[in-house]
Amino acid sequence: MQLEVRNYDLDTSEPTVLLHEDDCRILSVSEGDRVRIAGTSAAIAIVSVSDTLVRKGTVLIPPSVQKAAGASVGEMAEVTLSHTPESVRHIRSKMDGRHLSPEAITQLVDDVVAGRLSRIETSAWLTALYIKGMDTDEIAAYAKAMAETGDEISFNDKQVLDFHSFGGLPGNKITPIVVSIVAAAGLTVPKLSSRAISSACGTADFVETFCRVDLDTHEIRRIADEVGGVFSWTGATDLGPAGDRFITVQRPLGIDPRPQLLASIMSKKVAAGATDLVMDIPMGTESKVPTLEMARSYARDLMELGDKLGIRVECVITYAEQPLGEAVGPVLEARECMEVLERRPGHDDVADKACICAGAMLGIAGFPDGTAKAREILASGRALEKFKEIVEAQCGDPCISSADMVPGPFSEEIRADRSGFVRHLSNKAVVAVAKAAGAPSDKGAGIVLGKKLGSKVSKGDVLMTIYAEREDKLLHAVKTATEAEPIRVEGMVIGRVGPE
Repeated sequence: MQLEVRNYDLDTSEPTVLLHEDDCRILSVSEGDRVRIAGTSAAIAIVSVSDTLVRKGTVLIPPSVQKAAGASVGEMAEVTLSHTPESVRHIRSKMDGRHLSPEAITQLVDDVVAGRLSRIETSAWLTALYIKGMDTDEIAAYAKAMAETGDEISFNDKQVLDFHSFGGLPGNKITPIVVSIVAAAGLTVPKLSSRAISSACGTADFVETFCRVDLDTHEIRRIADEVGGVFSWTGATDLGPAGDRFITVQRPLGIDPRPQLLASIMSKKVAAGATDLVMDIPMGTESKVPTLEMARSYARDLMELGDKLGIRVECVITYAEQPLGEAVGPVLEARECMEVLERRPGHDDVADKACICAGAMLGIAGFPDGTAKAREILASGRALEKFKEIVEAQCGDPCISSADMVPGPFSEEIRADRSGFVRHLSNKAVVAVAKAAGAPSDKGAGIVLGKKLGSKVSKGDVLMTIYAEREDKLLHAVKTATEAEPIRVEGMVIGRVGPE
C-alpha cells in the first residue's frame, strides 16, 4: 500500500510509525504489529494507531526510521505487513525453559539490535532469562552474538589484560590505579569502563575530569600500543552495542538476569580483544553480591564462561560492607585516586585493593608474586609516571595532580550529635546523598566520609562533608542525609540488666 510520508517529530526507544485506523484495516494490521516501510531502502517499524493525529493515506514516520527506510517527507513509500520475527518463537521456547541453539540466540540478538523486536517482546525475553536462566553454553553463545553486533579490536595475538568490577560499591575508584600499575610493568591493558547507571559515580565519570574518555576503537588500539594502558568509556565505541539495548529495557523492570549480566560483561571483553581478565566481585549486604556463596557461584560461572570464550578469568572477592576510601563523586574520587598514585598518606584500603587486583593481573602475566610487584611499582612512583603518560595520550594535562581536583564551592559538614562508635554505614544511603548533591552529572558534587565502620566518635566530630555546585542541591543533600542517616553512631552499651 502506497502512503505519503509525513514527519513524526518524536524519536522513540523503538522504531514506531503512526497510521490512520482506516489504513490499518486495509493493511490488516493492529496496534503493536509490524510494518515494512520501503523507500530507496527498507525498515521495520512498530504500528501505533490514531484516527485524529494522522490523516488517512499518510504515515507519520520519525527521522530515524525515515533514514533507515530511505523515505523522504512528501514522497510515497510502500507500507506492507511484516510478519512476526522467528525470534518471538525463541522467546516462547525460553519461557518454557527450553535450551536454545547458538543460531537461535544469534538471531534474537540480531533482531533486537535491528529493532525488529518490540520493547514488550524484549522485556519478555529478559523476564524469561530472569526466571528460567541459561546454561553456560547458552551464555557463551549469547556473549559471542552480542560481541559480533559491533566493532571488535584485534591486538594480533598479543596478551591483552583486562579488569572489571561487578559494581555496586560506592567509591570504587581503583581502575586507573590498577591500569597504571599493570601498564608500568610493560603489559597491555586497554580498560573500557562505564558511566554510572544507578550509582553516584562510574569510572568514566571521574576519569573524564582529567582526560578524554570518548575514544574510538582506533584510538584505543593506538594508545594501548604506545603506552600500554587506556582509560576509556565503553559508550564512545561500538563494542557489543547489543548489551546497551538490553539495559535500556531491563532498567525499568528492575531486574538484572544473571545470564544477561554475565553475557554483557563477557561480550565486551571478547570485542575488546582481551585474553586474560581479573574480575572484582565486591561482596556486601547492600551490594549486588550479598553473600560469599553467591560470590563463589559467580566466580565459577565466569571462569567456566571464560574457558568457552578463550579468555582466562581469575576472580577476586572483595569487601563491600562500606564505601572504598572516603570520597564518593567524580572530582572527589579523582582526587583520592591521584593521592594514592602520589603515595600520599591515608587511603590504605584503596591502595591495598588496587595492589591486590593489579597483583592478580601481574600473576596471570607470569610475575611470581604479583601483589608484591604491584606494591613495589606503586611505591616507586612508576605507576604515577605511567598514569601521567596515559593521561597525556588521552589529551589530558600530564602535570595534573590531586591538588588540581577541586570540588564544588558549596559544602556542609554533618556532625555527630552523640559520642560512641560507627556501628552502621549504609552504602545505599551514601549514594543517595551524593546523588542528591548532584553527582555524577555535577562533577564537583559528592561526599567525603569523616568516619567509617568501627571508628570512635566524639560528639561534634565530622561524620561526612557534602559538596555541591549549587546551593539548592546542597540543601537537598543535607536533607537527604538527615533523613537517610548513612552513618549511625551508637554507644558500647546496648542496655543494662540488673536484679529486680
